[in-house]
Amino acid sequence: MENVKRIPYGVSNFVEVVEQNQYYVDKTMYLPLLEEQPNSLFFIRPRRFGKSIFLSMLRAYYDISQKDKFEKRFGNLWVGSHPTPSRGKYQVLFLDFSKIGSGIDTLEASFNLYCCRQLDGFMETYIDFYSERTVKSFFDSTVASDKLNMIDIEAKRNGYSLYLIIDEYDNFTNVVLNEQGNEIYHALTHASGFYRDHFKLYKGMFERIFMTGVSPVTLDDLTSGFNIGWNISTSFQFNKMLGFSEEEVCEMLTYYKVVGELPTDTDIEAMIADMKPWYDNYCFAEESLELDPKMFNCDMVLYYLRHYITLGKSPKEMIDPNTRTDYNKMKKLIRLDRLDGDRKGVLRKIADEGEIVTSLITTFPASEIAKPETFPSLLFYYGMLTITGTRGTRLILGIPNNNVRKQYYEFMLEEYQDSRYVSLNHLQDFYYDMAYEGRWREAFEFIAEAYKENSSVRSAIEGERNLQGFFTAYLSVDSYYLVAPEMELNHGFCDLFLMPDLQHYEVAHSYIVELKYLSAKDTEMKANTQWQEAVEQIHGYAMAPRVRQLIQDTKLHLIVMQFRGHELERMEEV
Repeated sequence: MENVKRIPYGVSNFVEVVEQNQYYVDKTMYLPLLEEQPNSLFFIRPRRFGKSIFLSMLRAYYDISQKDKFEKRFGNLWVGSHPTPSRGKYQVLFLDFSKIGSGIDTLEASFNLYCCRQLDGFMETYIDFYSERTVKSFFDSTVASDKLNMIDIEAKRNGYSLYLIIDEYDNFTNVVLNEQGNEIYHALTHASGFYRDHFKLYKGMFERIFMTGVSPVTLDDLTSGFNIGWNISTSFQFNKMLGFSEEEVCEMLTYYKVVGELPTDTDIEAMIADMKPWYDNYCFAEESLELDPKMFNCDMVLYYLRHYITLGKSPKEMIDPNTRTDYNKMKKLIRLDRLDGDRKGVLRKIADEGEIVTSLITTFPASEIAKPETFPSLLFYYGMLTITGTRGTRLILGIPNNNVRKQYYEFMLEEYQDSRYVSLNHLQDFYYDMAYEGRWREAFEFIAEAYKENSSVRSAIEGERNLQGFFTAYLSVDSYYLVAPEMELNHGFCDLFLMPDLQHYEVAHSYIVELKYLSAKDTEMKANTQWQEAVEQIHGYAMAPRVRQLIQDTKLHLIVMQFRGHELERMEEV
């Protein structure tokens, strides 16, 4: 029996995966389709979506120096039986711009040094193709642009085919933009900036170019005035090229069950159902909406599977802790720490309603990041929104899953905590009491008091929506529940539904919460009328058939909370 394939969690090197008996989800069927596209391609996907290993596969397939290893590496894959005429045809220059330092005093030197090192490696690989004179001049030079020009001249003279692959093309400039500011970023990417000048050298030199990144911002700034990339990021043919489809996840789980890594009684469908709300539902092309478009975040799936095989059950933390660094990077890149009122409004609307109707902007410069109409498109590229439907000529962009939803809530929570710090450890003790003992009053009174004392809330628009956002943010740190604001139940929308996470915790109690808001001028008669309406509403929600399905055997508590301004005036279980 063959050795069981290892799970390639965190591995981005294709050759390492296939030669060291690791599981590879075959994406080689996209190679002929890519070859039918324009010669210079640009592809955006969120972090941890398999970009690096895909580029590594491209390199191994097209590299003329690796041509003799085709059967060993690709023989068992789709392209092994369907090779294209271009396989093993190119001298490949591979660049990863995430490896370049961004110190303000050494920007150009760091960039040049990295490129020189990669170009030296290129020349060492293909040295037999170049004349001794060119090789000597090449290694004598310490300027990357000179090295490129020498390769270009001799490759054209001898008819060599060159392929340029760039991973994280925008990482270097994104770091500069956020750490050094707009002025330095603009100097790099416009006019005679060295980064822009370097990209100009690529045009006409390489027969094919493939670049990946996490946003179109830098590309727009770099290519103003000359075309270097055809953006296929939202093309339906490539919607499923990165990430895992449900079929691919099912096939992988089945493999590990068959080889005995998963118990024989493992329910594959149940595992997929467990993962879906957390890792699935990404769609990157409008035309794919009717073609089973939903894709899983591949790194998250591998994280889940690794834990399941090790522990015999799904991880308690459904969100991979290693993505914390990614979240912090993303916050910087989309400038969550410098949001104006309009963009904060966009973020709150998405967090509250789960979606936004907008026009997807496929390319925009850094100078337009701060525009509220551009903001949803930026969130889309970073995986914070995905295409869920259409409304006339515009798209409905929604929060793809619980993993991303928690990131929205965390941003809101950080904003509140910056204004007035509240002990989340103390709150977690209250949440345990809610989940296992049904003692809910202390938790809700604690959050209500925090709402009263928080100055950032006082400067916001008062009302139920603001109140709901505050409660949602603090309830989102509760591990025992999935917080669902504005869930549709019996033709109405409840304010907060705390669904017990019964896959991971033996929760005994569940909650529906209705929040009501009064202004200081509202009369007692209005307060009483509002209260009675809230009681009727929450009982109506509780009668919805799906509620029993979601709470299973837990005891359901119906809590009505009525605020006057920032003060909790009345709270009862009804």
